[in-house]
Amino acid sequence: MSGYVMASAGYWSSIAVLEGPRLLSGVAQGPGLEEHRVTWQPPPMVGAAGLVADLRKIRLLGRGGAHFPFARKLATALESGRKREVVVNAAESEPASAKDSALMTTAPHLVLDGADIVARALKARTVRVVVPADRPAVAEAVRTAVAEREAARSAVRHQVYVSDGGFVGGQRQAVMELIEGRENLPVTAWQPEAESGVFGRPTLLSNAETFAQVAALCALGVGTYGRAGTPHEPGTTLLTVAGDGPGGVVLEVPLGEPLAVVMHRCGYDPEMPALVGGYHGTWLPAHEVARRRLSDEDLATVGGTLGCGAVLPLSPAACPVALTAQIVEYLAGSSARRCGPCTKGLPELARALTSLATGGGMAAGARIAQVAGLVRDRGACAHPDGTVRLVRSLMTAFPAEVAAHERGGCAVG
Repeated sequence: MSGYVMASAGYWSSIAVLEGPRLLSGVAQGPGLEEHRVTWQPPPMVGAAGLVADLRKIRLLGRGGAHFPFARKLATALESGRKREVVVNAAESEPASAKDSALMTTAPHLVLDGADIVARALKARTVRVVVPADRPAVAEAVRTAVAEREAARSAVRHQVYVSDGGFVGGQRQAVMELIEGRENLPVTAWQPEAESGVFGRPTLLSNAETFAQVAALCALGVGTYGRAGTPHEPGTTLLTVAGDGPGGVVLEVPLGEPLAVVMHRCGYDPEMPALVGGYHGTWLPAHEVARRRLSDEDLATVGGTLGCGAVLPLSPAACPVALTAQIVEYLAGSSARRCGPCTKGLPELARALTSLATGGGMAAGARIAQVAGLVRDRGACAHPDGTVRLVRSLMTAFPAEVAAHERGGCAVG
C-alpha cells in the first residue's frame, strides 16, 4: 500500500483475479451462463426450512463487513407472511475492496444462482442487484448475465440498480434508499431490514459473495462445504490484497489460513504490517501479521475483524501515521453529512491526525483521543464507528511511530 488514497474507481479494473477452489473455480472458462454450467449445475430447489438448517450448520456469516449470521436474517424474513424482497448488494464502495466486483465480472451467475435460491425460499419474485457507478464493467457484466437468464426463462426476475453514493452508498440503508427512488445515502433505521426493508417488506439483503457462498453450499452439500476452513468457521472467503494501489489481487482462501501465507502468495513480506478489513478495519503490526489467521475468531483476539476482506500491506517506506491521516481525511469527506459525528466529528478527527502527522506534537495526540471518544457510538450509521476503529488501531499497533510524531519527528525513513 502506498501513500495515496483513491477516492473513486481506484485500481479495481487492473486487479488480478486468481482461480480459486470454489467460488473462483471457473473463472478461466468465462462469465457466460453456458460456461458457468460446465462447473456449476442449475441450483436445486431447496425448501426454506432446509436452507435455514444448512446455513446454521455451516455458520455462514455475511461477507460484506458486518459478518451477521445469514441464517438468522433468512429465518427473520421467513417469519413474516408478507411479500418479501431479495437484494444483492454489489455496490462495493470501499476503495480497497474488489472481491464483489471480481465475482460479478468473472462469475456473475454463481451470485445469481445463490440469490435465486434465496428468492425461491422466500417466495420472492424479483432479485434486485445493486452495482457501483464507478465500476461500469460490473454493471455491464450483470446486465449481460441477467439477459442470459431471461433468455433461459428464469423463474425469477432480476432488476439492476446503480449506486452513486460514494463510500457510504453501499451501506445497507443507503442501498434500500436507492431502490426506493431516494438519494443513495444512509438513514437511521429502527428495525432490521429482515423485518422491514425495501418498501416496508421483509428484505434479505447481503453482498455478492454471501449469495455465491449460498450457491456453493447448495451445490456441494454441508459435508463437502465444511471440508474447507475451520470447525467453527467452515468454508472459504474472498480477499482483496493491495486493492487501492497497483498490483492488487483478488483470491479465494480457506477460512483460518495464516495471514502470512496469503501475504507471501501475493508477493509481500509475510512479516510486514498490514491494514486488515479495509478503511474501517484495524492495523496489525508485523509480529501480529506473522501469527494471525484469517478468521474472525482469531482476529478478534487482537481487536480485529476480516471486515470487507481487504488486506493492505504497509510499505516499509510509508508512514502509518501519515497514511492513516490520508485515509481518515478521505472518510471524513465521504460521509452522508446527516449527523453531527459525520459533519463535525470526522473532519475534526482528520484535522487532528493531519496535525499529528505534520508535527502537531502531544496536543494532536490528545486531541485524537478526545475526538474519537466523542464520535464513537453516536452516528446515524456505522461510518463514524468504523473510522474510529481504524484510528484507535493505529495508536495501538504503532506506539513507537505515534510517539515519534508526538515528539515532532517520524520513525520512518
